[in-house]
Amino acid sequence: MSTQWRDSLRRQERGSGKYNGTDMKMTARDIARFGLMVAAALVLSWVETLIPFVFPLPGMKIGLANIVILTMLYAAGPKSAAAVSFLRLLLVLFTFGNAASFLYSLAGAALSFAVMLLLKKTGRFGVTGVSIAGAMAHNAGQIIVAALVLETVTVVYYLPWLMIAGVVSGLVIGIVGGLLSPRLVRFFKVRDRGAEEA
Repeated sequence: MSTQWRDSLRRQERGSGKYNGTDMKMTARDIARFGLMVAAALVLSWVETLIPFVFPLPGMKIGLANIVILTMLYAAGPKSAAAVSFLRLLLVLFTFGNAASFLYSLAGAALSFAVMLLLKKTGRFGVTGVSIAGAMAHNAGQIIVAALVLETVTVVYYLPWLMIAGVVSGLVIGIVGGLLSPRLVRFFKVRDRGAEEA
């Protein structure tokens, strides 16, 4: 995390109505902000279904909703980011998804989030690097579930191509997330320690 970003976070310490992953005393405004992020993630998931791209491999997609999750991870903390991610998956299931896609998405999202959180905690990776690793982990998680559900390891042959796709999509999402995260710190009024909660 850059010095400028740290200074921006510290300037929020004196603000009132703070919102972070550890302080559960949320005001109506905090809930509204949280709801906006869930809605944004849901809308991006829906928009992605409308993109007329024909990908050569099943399971290959951009992952636009990850922009919101990545941004929340840095701007509002891991607990808030995880909550938004899970609620987004549930809403997709009950609106335009299905049980099978939910299972694959849940596995991918869980592994992706765990990897991103771990790398972020090390402090050795930037937002883009964390995003790329998360995208690759997401695809790996889906392949693991596919192998278990289909009871075959042949799907593993898709993995190298999905890893390449993960690098590309993770790079794009990481760049966008890196631009948005510092700006949303003020939006969430996060304390320095709140944005880096364990």
